[in-house]
Amino acid sequence: METDLRLESSLWIGNKRYRAVLTGWHFNWTEVDKKNRNKKTISVPVAEVVGVEEGRVEILPHKSVEDSDKDFTVCYVKRSSSGGSYGLLWRLGRTQFSCPSRVLRDQWIKHLRTALKTHSPLRPHRLLVFINPFGGKRKGRQIYHSLVAPLFELAGISAHVTVTDRANQARDYLLKKDLTGFDGVVCVGGDGMFSEILHGLIGRTQQEAGLCENDPSVTLQPCPLHIGIIPAGSTDCVCYATVGVIDPVTSALHIIIGDSQPLDVCSVHHASALVRYSVSLLGYGFYGDVLAESEKHRWMGPLRYDYSGTMMYLSNRSYAGIVQYLPADPLLSSPRDKTRCLSGCSVCSRSTERLFPHSADSASMCSSHFSQLSCDSEDEWVSIKGQFRCVSLTCMSSSCPKSPLGLSPSAHLADGTGDLIVVWDTHPLGFLKFLYRHTNTQDQFDLPFVEVHRVKAFRFFLPSDKEEEGYEEIGSLSGTVDKEERVCSVETVSRTGSQQYLVDREVQREKPNEQKTASSFLCGLCCSKAPAVSVWNCDGEILPFTDILCSIFSFCRNIPNITI
Repeated sequence: METDLRLESSLWIGNKRYRAVLTGWHFNWTEVDKKNRNKKTISVPVAEVVGVEEGRVEILPHKSVEDSDKDFTVCYVKRSSSGGSYGLLWRLGRTQFSCPSRVLRDQWIKHLRTALKTHSPLRPHRLLVFINPFGGKRKGRQIYHSLVAPLFELAGISAHVTVTDRANQARDYLLKKDLTGFDGVVCVGGDGMFSEILHGLIGRTQQEAGLCENDPSVTLQPCPLHIGIIPAGSTDCVCYATVGVIDPVTSALHIIIGDSQPLDVCSVHHASALVRYSVSLLGYGFYGDVLAESEKHRWMGPLRYDYSGTMMYLSNRSYAGIVQYLPADPLLSSPRDKTRCLSGCSVCSRSTERLFPHSADSASMCSSHFSQLSCDSEDEWVSIKGQFRCVSLTCMSSSCPKSPLGLSPSAHLADGTGDLIVVWDTHPLGFLKFLYRHTNTQDQFDLPFVEVHRVKAFRFFLPSDKEEEGYEEIGSLSGTVDKEERVCSVETVSRTGSQQYLVDREVQREKPNEQKTASSFLCGLCCSKAPAVSVWNCDGEILPFTDILCSIFSFCRNIPNITI
């Protein structure tokens, strides 16, 4: 196919004459004054042209077309300030050109569309879209049909849309249905919807490859489909940490032009079984308690997180545990080196070359540190034992509007590592200072009771003197369960989510006809016996286990979301 599609002529925008030039890779138009002198030039990469339409066309907020034999409209990506976020808002730029003749108009349209096909081969043509109508402010359906669908139509993308009406519907669809012909999967929702689709695609790929996800030593296979995110949830952490802004139009335009960003994924195992995958937060202690408390107040919407966070801070809990981790190479990067991982990050690029030194197409392969774990000596693991306010692992910065720099500002998206954050038991005011620093630019790690380590893997378990007490408490919260049944229940929890666990927990803890007063509630925050164990918060899902083994692996091409 011809790669140098050159076309040049005079075009008009309103009453002004422009010299327009298509060079294959760029489309430029320069204003020309009456003395034929060049003035301002606008240049748009062909890869960022969204669509070319006949006539004078408006797309947003409502599509309208004014037929004209000599006019055509070029729509393209236009960047603007994001008003404080570290990313850029993308908007749909639109310029209407007039030609001297219809023949020239048709020639421009043909050349521009041919250039699009030639220089944008990775653009999606057919997408599978899942909309969560209940996430965030319950505007997922409206966001898609009013802002995203018109852009997909303009770009010539066909979409098969499913509005979900139950938890894990999207995951079950991806596990069982025929996905032939689709170039990617788009979720319109929040982090929970993204996680659901991620689990579906990874699980299906491993099933088709005949691999057992429960085996920690297995190197997982890459997925052939990309995942795109249209933010419509409560926090949209994954979207914010990767794109830099929470904006449906920006994400839709990234999807259209075929942008792709690799992501690290953390697998979580318990009792020799895979529990879940995580891409943002895996947190025990404070973060687990906040999620468990917030599930009781879902009627509050996003405000439930602020309320639950306040309640859990006032409860002043800490938990005993043993943390063991496998350190990453400190010469490659550090969680406190003040770098910011964005598209094209040099650290992630070097890590890709290191992980795949013999691969001609390293972008299409995946790597797992689990294969290294079997070879590593136990002497390489570092162990920490004590009383902790919280223990968390994040594979990205986990930034969001309320925490612009995130849990770990220098975490990388695709270097095959995660940042382990350990907060020791401390005075309540000290812990409040740690939490507050997440909302500003102060270093939350610059505190004597906080440690952060870049790791390839980590494991957590209770001290031997706490194990029986912990198991008894978990049993009292979710019913009497012996050890064998706990192992068998792992899959049930990971597939049904946290709701049933919380219902069972409340049934056991609440006494019939007992009336709670404000005074007894406030007293309970200070005087009630603190629980011996917490739960894990895994990307917004509760894991009612304490002992886990985690490892980070990098899907260098096929588990990224297209939107980044």
